[in-house]
Amino acid sequence: MFFLTYLGRELRRRMRQAIFVALGLALGVGLVVTVAAASAGVKKAQNDVLTALYGVGTDVTVTGATPGPPKAGSQPGASGGGTSIQVTPNGAQICTNGKCENAAGQTIDMLGTQYLPVSESKVAKVAKLHDVTAAAGGLMLQDNTVTIPKNFGQGSSQAPQPNSFTVDGVDTGHTTLGPLSAGTLTSGHSFTAADSDADVAVVDSGYAKSNSLKVGSTITIKGVTFTVIGIVSQPQGSSAPDVYIPLARAQAIATNPGTGKSLTGDVNTIYVAVASDGDIAPVQHEISKLLPGTTVTTASSLASEITGSVANAATLANDLGKWLSILVLIAAFAVASLLTMAAVTRRVREFGTLKALGWRSRRIMAQVLGESVAMGIVGAAIGVGVGFGGSAIIKKVAPALTATIPGQGGGPFQQTATSGGGPVSRTIGGTTSHTVSVLLSPSVTTGVIVLAVVLAVAGGLLAGSFGSWRIARMRPADALSRVA
Repeated sequence: MFFLTYLGRELRRRMRQAIFVALGLALGVGLVVTVAAASAGVKKAQNDVLTALYGVGTDVTVTGATPGPPKAGSQPGASGGGTSIQVTPNGAQICTNGKCENAAGQTIDMLGTQYLPVSESKVAKVAKLHDVTAAAGGLMLQDNTVTIPKNFGQGSSQAPQPNSFTVDGVDTGHTTLGPLSAGTLTSGHSFTAADSDADVAVVDSGYAKSNSLKVGSTITIKGVTFTVIGIVSQPQGSSAPDVYIPLARAQAIATNPGTGKSLTGDVNTIYVAVASDGDIAPVQHEISKLLPGTTVTTASSLASEITGSVANAATLANDLGKWLSILVLIAAFAVASLLTMAAVTRRVREFGTLKALGWRSRRIMAQVLGESVAMGIVGAAIGVGVGFGGSAIIKKVAPALTATIPGQGGGPFQQTATSGGGPVSRTIGGTTSHTVSVLLSPSVTTGVIVLAVVLAVAGGLLAGSFGSWRIARMRPADALSRVA
């Protein structure tokens, strides 16, 4: 009891110094809390983008190989597969697998794929790997629709009007993995196992709004009419597909870009969930051995593919912010230590009197350490408040971040125009990067608060330790000689 009474009296008597030391520690701790909160906000923004892209709980994503470019001198639309729009003096023609027909005034609907197919049987093999808790196959596609003007190629100035949207074939028996799992239904219902062969679709809310779709509306994909059964809202910053249809239906209407045949029995994306974070790397290695030629990525590697200001903010928070926090903490600890040692020097007569009264050095040292820890606790409380204030300011004034994500969707098709110098081709559709806007939402977690308290108390203990060292070296005779 006497220890606490004496400690409080000494802190009140040296209020200015105590406040100065506490504020110094609070500044260092507050900056650490602010940087940690900003870093957590950036990571959350990245996670939101990845979650919207690949779904909740997806730890590893497997995609088929990217189709190579057409061989030099090959004719688009030849028997090897592929579709082309050829512009001749007699008008526009569309050629598929070597067969051509008049394209004037037609609306051409082609369903392309970005990745080469993988046998659906491989999904079951991936699911049986050690530490894999679930695996689901998907078919990422892009529907490219082009309306050809009636007089296109015959002097008309009108150009073809392309339109495209992304389509995801969903395994209706495993809807807990993949992009659809990240969405929230706003109307209607999601897929059930009974929908595996049904012409039904779930539509992203943004795409539904821009195309005036609602539950009960219809959408045409490669000439097949699908009925909308649900509208789903994806997280902020989503680059998820526009339309979801049952995997079996996507396989039936899509074609292999290399052969022109249907993709029945094939997928081009596999979503994998693992037992724990520590199992991700081993599972990634095992899948690479099982499926050579595919691309096996994890959340961390996918995050490295995201560019834009969100990536710059992550670098700034993790690198510059970390070192700035360390420097400020060192400065705060140094100031607190110097002030404590100076205070010990000024209190030599006081300590000499206490020793004359029978106090041992370790008791005086404990008193000084107690005062320093008390100032550290006060500094921690103020520092946490500073951190919350800094986080609120960042959230208020920080501009929206942008995240540029590698394109998802279908492969290109070609338009070939015949001129005096021979056929000229250009690509329509294809893969494009997707840029989304993400709000920065710093968050102060319980772990950060605990870290702030530990740092402040550690700073107080460090300062008190230097003061205690000074007391331990003090000779009683020297101390008593300064007593008036």
